[in-house]
Amino acid sequence: MLLHAAEQGQSSSASGEGGVQAREEVATFAGGCFWCVEADFEKLPGVLQVVSGYSGGNEPNPTYKQVSAGITGHLESVQVFFDPTVVSYTQLLDYFWRHIDPTDAGGQFVDRGRQYRSAVFYHNDAQKAQAEASKAALEASGVFGGKPVATEIRPFQSFHPAEEYHQDYWKHNPVRYNYYRYGSGRDQ
Repeated sequence: MLLHAAEQGQSSSASGEGGVQAREEVATFAGGCFWCVEADFEKLPGVLQVVSGYSGGNEPNPTYKQVSAGITGHLESVQVFFDPTVVSYTQLLDYFWRHIDPTDAGGQFVDRGRQYRSAVFYHNDAQKAQAEASKAALEASGVFGGKPVATEIRPFQSFHPAEEYHQDYWKHNPVRYNYYRYGSGRDQ
């Protein structure tokens, strides 16, 4: 059901234990290497699932090879399925800002190129308003010494899950993932 919601870009309801309805919403973020963004969001209470993939481009069935070559217009992205009774969309935004460099228009950390730029893909008007307000507050805070926030706020159009070997990469390949993450500069 979660991937179905990813394809539709909508909220859904799922029957939890004992027939209790659990509300599920979706958010889509691009923050550089999707391995790292996925790992960060999966550690946040209230997040139900995170899927690595591609958003924002024009190729109907992009592959990692195409996206990493920068020829499709897609950004490496994640879809975050969350329970809004535990974590709000605004809290997801705050968490997102703390795990990227929002002033970098050329990529994120060691990953350079359009496909690694940061973006918030909003799914509805409420998400758009919250994302724009959050970005404005971040810029007004002065925390970046007057540098503008380069992260784009864009309408969600489509999401294409990445190849299976990219999903939960940090869990399935912990040594390679930790080596990459340390070398990326993301945590310095």
